[in-house]
Amino acid sequence: MLLIKNGKILTMAGKTYENGSILTDNKKIIKIGPKIDTDENEISEVIDASNCWVLPGLIESHCHVGIIEERKGFEGDDCNEKIEPVTPYLKAIDGINPMDSSFHNALSAGITGLMVGPGSSNIVGGQFVFIKAYGRSIDKMVVLEPAAMKIAFGENPKSNYDGKNRMPTTRMSIGAMLREELFEAKKYYAKKQNAKKSGDSFDEDYKKECWIPVLEKKIPLKAHVHRADDILTAIRIAREYDLDMTLDHCTEGHLIAAEIKESGFPAIIGPSLSTRNKVETRNVDFKTPGILNKEGITVAIMTDHPVTRIQDLVICAAFAAREGLGVEEALKAITINAARICNVADRVGSLEVGKDADIAIFDGHPMDIFTKTLYTIINGEIVYRAKNI
Repeated sequence: MLLIKNGKILTMAGKTYENGSILTDNKKIIKIGPKIDTDENEISEVIDASNCWVLPGLIESHCHVGIIEERKGFEGDDCNEKIEPVTPYLKAIDGINPMDSSFHNALSAGITGLMVGPGSSNIVGGQFVFIKAYGRSIDKMVVLEPAAMKIAFGENPKSNYDGKNRMPTTRMSIGAMLREELFEAKKYYAKKQNAKKSGDSFDEDYKKECWIPVLEKKIPLKAHVHRADDILTAIRIAREYDLDMTLDHCTEGHLIAAEIKESGFPAIIGPSLSTRNKVETRNVDFKTPGILNKEGITVAIMTDHPVTRIQDLVICAAFAAREGLGVEEALKAITINAARICNVADRVGSLEVGKDADIAIFDGHPMDIFTKTLYTIINGEIVYRAKNI
């Protein structure tokens, strides 16, 4: 058992304990409150969190940690398959290297959960996975797999296939090719369901089976969309095929906030702490999360690591807080809101009895530039400890 005591606990579930305690056992939180009475002989380690802030482990809701390895160039870059524009059957889990140094950087920032997946060179890039930020075997780090299906609109797929004498090179062809893939996937699904009902034999197609969780709304489309018109195209297609979706990047979302609210889809904003090096990102602004939140849209914040460093997630949230999102909502955007959007809120994102013991302890307010992470805990195990503690 691990006991954390005397800390300022922000549960992100509606309660704050100014001088609270958390008890963990068997990877889960078993008690939380102002004071916990327990047999000291049962406690393996005690953390005195006096004058510290205790939060659920932070969550990065869109990144490429371990699938674009740091300082390894082509040899360590497994993020984009640039030969075929539609590759839904690719799995991020097969391309993530847990030995990548960026995992340690995540832990040093109090980040315990990562939504990792393919990039945006293809119209359909493949399947994201939600993992814990600590481990040596990716299989043992998995929380949800598959977690989402990556699709992309606009500049990235256009530029990747420009000059290759093949589609897509326009936004029209991106939309058409995605519709065609979804159309064929629905036909396949219907045939499989009919065969199941009638008892007829059915030959499964590996390249179409991956769409079934999407069609059954078990996982969402994860749409790479920066420009307002691309956001609206993504919404249009998701509606046509009755699919769930997250709007990732959503750079110009503040320009069409009412339309996004009407769609009911959540937004994952970022990377805002980066240069406007693309035509699509010329309107990037830290005001976007606040504007969307005030419209009633569920918002998360991401770094898109390595575009912005994974360890700067809380800084991105702080800038968003300053520019209108507010401190409480900014913290939600990297904890419980991120967990909800990633469909893992039953396990992570808040400090509650029964949830995974994923906890971050800071020596001050998490958004203060001078604050340091003292401990990062995953499944009740201390996986990062600051020096000189």
